[in-house]
Amino acid sequence: MDLMEAIKGRRSIRKYKPDPVSEEVLRTILEAVRWSPSWANTQCWEVVVVKDQNVKSELAATLVKTNPALSSMAEAPLIIVLCGKKGVSGFKKGEAATVKGDWLMFDTGIAMQSLCLAAHELGLGTVIVGLFDHKKAEEILGVPQDREVVAITPLGYPAAEGVAPKRKEMSDFVFDEKYPVRK
Repeated sequence: MDLMEAIKGRRSIRKYKPDPVSEEVLRTILEAVRWSPSWANTQCWEVVVVKDQNVKSELAATLVKTNPALSSMAEAPLIIVLCGKKGVSGFKKGEAATVKGDWLMFDTGIAMQSLCLAAHELGLGTVIVGLFDHKKAEEILGVPQDREVVAITPLGYPAAEGVAPKRKEMSDFVFDEKYPVRK
């Protein structure tokens, strides 16, 4: 699969087969996270791999009841929790280097995209979950105070194909030289 095929073909998967994910496949996916780019190569991400059904259920309980990914949290064979080290990415000599402050969200977003694309290439599904009680998830996982949970994804073999959502036209978001004058 080439890169554009992976980018265009990856979908949010919310239904999973119970088939286990081998350690070899999991390591390949985590290797993609390892090689993700980051601010000054700070690699601020850390990953918690959850296989235990009780912990998966506890994490599922942190999602709001209307979250469409709720059932997939217990259904998927694995849950991957992406955490970030605070005050590392975007910092120089202990001070934020830009007006954006901590680049933790940016770098962990790149790492999550790498994870999702690698999983897709290997025939696995993911859905990036951000709507949940982050503090409760941190308590469940014992996340230290200088880290934070950023996003969660179930990981497993899709039981159903995802549907491609409509995309904006490039003319809706690409501008030459500067923003056009809006009426």
